[in-house]
Amino acid sequence: MKTVAVTGADGFVGRNVVVRLGELGIAVVPILRTSNELEWLSALSIADGVIHLAAANRPADTDDFEKINVGVSEQLGATLRDLGRSLPVIYASTTKAEEDSDYGRSKRAAEETLQLAAKESGNPLYIYRLPNVFGKWARPNYNSAVATFCHNIARDLPITIHDPSSPLTLVYIDDVVTDFVNTLLNCPSPGFLQVSPIYQATVGDIARTIEGFRNDRKDNLIANVGVDLTRALYATYVSALPVEEFSYPIASHSDPRGAFSEMLKTREAGQFSYFTAHPGVTRGGHYHHTKTEKFLVVHGKARFRFRHILTDEKHEIFTSGEEPVVVETIPGWSHDICNVGDDVLVSLLWANELFDRDKPDTIAKEVF
Repeated sequence: MKTVAVTGADGFVGRNVVVRLGELGIAVVPILRTSNELEWLSALSIADGVIHLAAANRPADTDDFEKINVGVSEQLGATLRDLGRSLPVIYASTTKAEEDSDYGRSKRAAEETLQLAAKESGNPLYIYRLPNVFGKWARPNYNSAVATFCHNIARDLPITIHDPSSPLTLVYIDDVVTDFVNTLLNCPSPGFLQVSPIYQATVGDIARTIEGFRNDRKDNLIANVGVDLTRALYATYVSALPVEEFSYPIASHSDPRGAFSEMLKTREAGQFSYFTAHPGVTRGGHYHHTKTEKFLVVHGKARFRFRHILTDEKHEIFTSGEEPVVVETIPGWSHDICNVGDDVLVSLLWANELFDRDKPDTIAKEVF
């Protein structure tokens, strides 16, 4: 698979498809609404496969459903027949093809048109009836509630929800593109295929989750955004941020010893901070009953000292930014950290719990 023709290459799904194919070293020949017959012939004469994405979703004139959704599919089939080429074709249809609406009927008719063309030319045809697709570069205030919610909430604009309990069936753009590419490269048995995973939610759930991203950012918190639907929604929300929101300040507490800043807090996995210490400065001198911490010196030289609060057993560790070593504090051991270098010390710090001023679990006790 060296070259792929992509109809609707300038749309939401199309742009993501084009980028992924380029990453794989596959050349893309775009076919746009402005492409003429000669350009169609040229594109399909050199392509090794086709991803057919061109569609009208919300046209100003309902006649465009037939003109674009069916007409472009007819042109694709006719051009392949004229060229005598049997290329694998992926068609991005919709679950709404099962509905009796202008849009649904046009997409179903497009499927039938492509099926007839495939039967005549022998090309493998893969039809994906996609539910709501969301992800980066989706157009807000068009046909994606997720894109609209992300765009508006990222700008503190109101959103409109008529029925919070209304169900939403979703697929994430990266999963769509991955499935399309795998199908082109592996050519499974032709027919109807389905992107996986499919997410089920309600409109209200999606809106609350995205609003939570905004509110957490203001509070320097982060949700569990590394897996499943929340991961995909978070990436979509961040991609909708205006450029002036690409950065944000955090609080920093400074004194003659240096500075301490909380970078990020989580509800279930503690918090991340960093601190600085000037040469000769010692920080710490306390122990914890339950709290644990991980230190990573990223600049400068440090000496960590430990003393067991019952046995008086002592221990020292020397680290520097030149050789990354994580030093972990142990419950029941008093500990401190000293800058033993000639330059400012910078250390990252993770604690397994959020700091609670009412229950700090931090008891002062000299180490040596």
